[in-house]
Amino acid sequence: MKQNILLIFGGQSSEHEVSLKSVTTIYENIDQELFDIYPVGITKEGKWLLYRGANFDFTTNNWQEKGVSCILSPDATHRGLLLMRDAQDIVNIKINKVFPIMHGKYGEDGTIQGLCSLAKLPFVGCGILSSAVSMDKSFTKIAVEKTGVKQAKYILVRENELKDMALVLEKIEKAFDYPYFIKPANAGSSVGINKAHNRKELEKAIKVAAKEDAKILVEETIIGRELETAVLGNDDIIVSGVGEILAAAEFYDFDAKYNNSDSKTIINADLPETTKEEIRKAAMKIYKAVDAKGLSRVDFFVTEDNEIIFNEINTMPGFTKISMYPMLFKEAGISIKEQITKLIDLASL
Repeated sequence: MKQNILLIFGGQSSEHEVSLKSVTTIYENIDQELFDIYPVGITKEGKWLLYRGANFDFTTNNWQEKGVSCILSPDATHRGLLLMRDAQDIVNIKINKVFPIMHGKYGEDGTIQGLCSLAKLPFVGCGILSSAVSMDKSFTKIAVEKTGVKQAKYILVRENELKDMALVLEKIEKAFDYPYFIKPANAGSSVGINKAHNRKELEKAIKVAAKEDAKILVEETIIGRELETAVLGNDDIIVSGVGEILAAAEFYDFDAKYNNSDSKTIINADLPETTKEEIRKAAMKIYKAVDAKGLSRVDFFVTEDNEIIFNEINTMPGFTKISMYPMLFKEAGISIKEQITKLIDLASL
C-alpha cells in the first residue's frame, strides 16, 4: 500500500528559491510506485498551497497559480493536511510522513519540525533540538567544542551591541587579525556572508549580516581547501566520500554557489586517504554531537599541512542539480531515488 507523503517546500526564508530547485529534483526522482505525493508550497508571505497542476518544475510560479489553500493541522487526531476549498468545504487528507525540503529559517531551524511533532507526523531529517542547534552557528560551535574537532576562532556579536559600533569593531580587532568572515548566526546557503579585510569592510559586513539575524558570527579566516561530506542515517550511520568545492569567487557565497558557472564541485577530492578518513570520522563525531538524524552535510577546511578544521553542518542540504549531498552518495553507488526512499523510511518524530 502506498504511503501519502507531504512534500513541503518554499518558505519565508532567503533560501526560498533554493528550496524550489531542491523540491523539483526530489519530485523528479521520488519512487511514485511507493509513494503518493502531496506537494505543498509555502509562499514568501507564508501562505500554504497544495499544488494540483501537472507541471512539476516548481522553480516557476505555476505552483502558486494552481495551488489550493491548505494547512498542516497541529491537531494530532487529524494526522493530516486540511484542504480548504472555502469556509464550508474543508477536507482532511491523511498523511503518513512529511518531507520538509526547506532551507533556512522556518524550515531548517526546528520550527516546521515542531509543527510535525505536534501533529504526530513522522518527518524526514533532524529533530527540533538538532535542527535548531545546527542552524544557529553559535550553538553549533559550542556543541562541536566538545568533540575535539578543531574549528576557527570566533566572536559572537548581538544586535543590541551595534548601538556602539566602534566598541564592537574594537573588540573584534583585539581578538584576532584581519581578514574576517562575517556571518548571520542563523542563515544558510552562504546568505549574508562577507569577508572583511579592513575596518570599513567589517562595519559594512556586520550591517549586512544583521539584516538576516540578530546574532552575528565573526570568524578568523582559514586558508585551505573547502571539503564536504554527506551523512545518512539514524542509528546505522553512513558517511560518504569527500568532495571539494572550487569557488569561482574569493569564497563560496550564494552567488558563487548558484549563479556562477565557473564554480566547480569535485566529487572525489584529491587528498591522502588518511586525511579523507579523518574528515569522515570528524563528520561522524559532529553528526552525533548535535544529535542529528536522517541526513546532514558536514563541511570542513583542510590546510596546506593537512590540518582539518570544521566549518559548518547543514541539516537539510540542497538537492539541486549542483548540490554536493546527493552527488556524493550517488558516487558511493546510492542513486538519488534510493536516497529519497531511504530518507522517507528513516522519518521519525
